[in-house]
Amino acid sequence: MISIVFSVLLILVVLGYFFGRQRALSSSGGTIGSLHSRPPYHGMYVASWVGIPSILLVLVWLTLQGPIIDMILVKSLSATKLQGLSQSQIDIIISQIKSLAAGNVFGEPDAEAREAAENYLRWQSIAQWAMFAAAVAIALAGMALTSGRISQLFRARHGVENVLNLVMIACSMIAILTTLGIILSLLIEAMRFFDRVSITEFFFGLNWEPQIPIREGQVTAGGAFGAIPVFTGTLLIAALALLVAVPTGLLSAIYLTEYANPRFRSIIKPILEILAGIPTVVYGFFAVLTVAPAMRDFGAYLGMDIAPNSAIAAGAVMGIMIIPFISSFSDDAINAVPNSMREGSYGLGATKGETITKVLLPAALPGIMGGILLATSRAIGETMIVVMAAGLIANLTANPFEAVTTVTVQIVTLLIGDTAFDNPKTLAAFALGLVLFVVTLCLNVLALRIVQKYREKYE
Repeated sequence: MISIVFSVLLILVVLGYFFGRQRALSSSGGTIGSLHSRPPYHGMYVASWVGIPSILLVLVWLTLQGPIIDMILVKSLSATKLQGLSQSQIDIIISQIKSLAAGNVFGEPDAEAREAAENYLRWQSIAQWAMFAAAVAIALAGMALTSGRISQLFRARHGVENVLNLVMIACSMIAILTTLGIILSLLIEAMRFFDRVSITEFFFGLNWEPQIPIREGQVTAGGAFGAIPVFTGTLLIAALALLVAVPTGLLSAIYLTEYANPRFRSIIKPILEILAGIPTVVYGFFAVLTVAPAMRDFGAYLGMDIAPNSAIAAGAVMGIMIIPFISSFSDDAINAVPNSMREGSYGLGATKGETITKVLLPAALPGIMGGILLATSRAIGETMIVVMAAGLIANLTANPFEAVTTVTVQIVTLLIGDTAFDNPKTLAAFALGLVLFVVTLCLNVLALRIVQKYREKYE
């Protein structure tokens, strides 16, 4: 039904466009120059008021339809069936009725459950047809109201621009509200965690063992939430990644901008940027199947003990992944330096190397630093490579040849399993997520501040 509704609305939008355009041509008597706005603007004005209100209605309807039908379904059940049940048990009954309505029968459902499933199907059908009728009615009403306003002096272009402004404001508000929702959800759950675990232990403790007993008789370590090993592992892997990515990305950008011929640059630069589009799980497979064994064998040849899952393997592959970020930002920053500065340096007798190190890099430094900080945020937030190549052990060490873990990996592992949602082990993921959010936000703000403060403006 949803596909039918959107298909009909799309047809009405197209019809509204052509209807508005044709009505504008008719009102001008065939003389387009007498219209205040061109005919396509009249068509877009009608189409926007046909499509936008009806689509918004459908989205709101779909959001509210499920909870309302579930509430009606609960009210339709007998009091004896719901007597003494908690909300979670009632939710299980509703899920069973929905499964029965979908044709998934397990066991022998009672007569009341069958009747409830039939009622659920009927109410769902009524709601869908009502949504279809309401959406079409609003679309037709929008077409009738807007088409009546079309005339030679009607400022359709201004109307279209106002609609676009409203759409852009709505999209901006959605982005802002989504960000606020993420922040609030992290803050609320993190505060619940800190009610159970000392904030001092979390930020300064040296032992991370979040396993706690979830049933009577279970043997665990009792729970330790000192996050210093997790933070140090994150910083260690990010530092190793930057040691690989910064020299490689910066030198490749210098070569492509100052030494490579245009044909070679047109081939190599897209190939280099392909690295940014490779899924991180592919990098993880590359790290665990190729890089980690190679490093372990090389360490054994030199008499060094390198763990099968090591920070250096994850950091090296992560550095390869973020090379395009640094290379692209550095390339753009160096290209933004005007040729007059190069030519002035050459005119004073400087060599090409001196021009690059003494003139171009200082002038492009804000853009380069911005790219490095954004790449750092990308490295800190990476998960798959670390899960597959560095391991899950929260090991407090600065040795890159040992296994470590990161904040993102611990968030994944803490939320896997059947632990209750209000358990400190689960809530610890939100505390780690809040720390990660604040750190990456600070890095992004710092990058923008550096670019804005030290950016050179050339004429």
